[in-house]
Amino acid sequence: MGPLSYDRRVRVSDVVYEQIRSEIIEWDLKPGASLGEIETAERVGVPRTPVREAFARLAAEGLVVTSGRTVRVAPLSRQHVIEYYELREALETASVRLAAKRRDPVRFDAIIRELRASLEGLEELDPNRLYLLASELDAAIEEAAASRYISSALDDLGGQMARVRHYSRSDGERLARAAEEHIVIAEAILAGDELLSVSATTVHLRNSLATVLRSLPED
Repeated sequence: MGPLSYDRRVRVSDVVYEQIRSEIIEWDLKPGASLGEIETAERVGVPRTPVREAFARLAAEGLVVTSGRTVRVAPLSRQHVIEYYELREALETASVRLAAKRRDPVRFDAIIRELRASLEGLEELDPNRLYLLASELDAAIEEAAASRYISSALDDLGGQMARVRHYSRSDGERLARAAEEHIVIAEAILAGDELLSVSATTVHLRNSLATVLRSLPED
């Protein structure tokens, strides 16, 4: 990738951060890859200071680890993945419980209809469409829950979970099951059923974890 182009109104370190973060999430930079400050600055075409600032933000997010002057893409072992999912389950079950109390019925009804339509009458599923609908459901739950602290914690975890999805993107059967699970979650929230929404979310996340663990190489 060549030198960065950016709007002068945007801080250079922000642009560098977004680029490196995207490369880590998309696995252009793999777990354990070394990130030299000088080499990275030359690669993206910026001075070293914004690269250093970007590395600090990525370290705070857990996407890189530092040891002295050495910076590497954070490892992604089976234990890391399990711990990410444990935290995600704690946060998302709290979020759906609140969403079931405070939901906008119209919005969740629309999402359910779209999810059902994405699974009906198609010989081949559209993964991009399913990911988009999953994101819409996540956004609707976050908005309905209206908890800035849960939202902030989920945002912090977002980069790690995006890396983990690398292992499940190609599993078409799992995508279909996940969409069905999303429908159950959305229906429980629409009905205002806190316990069912928590149970359905727990089942969904544990099925997702099992799929990822089957795809992970041995540590």
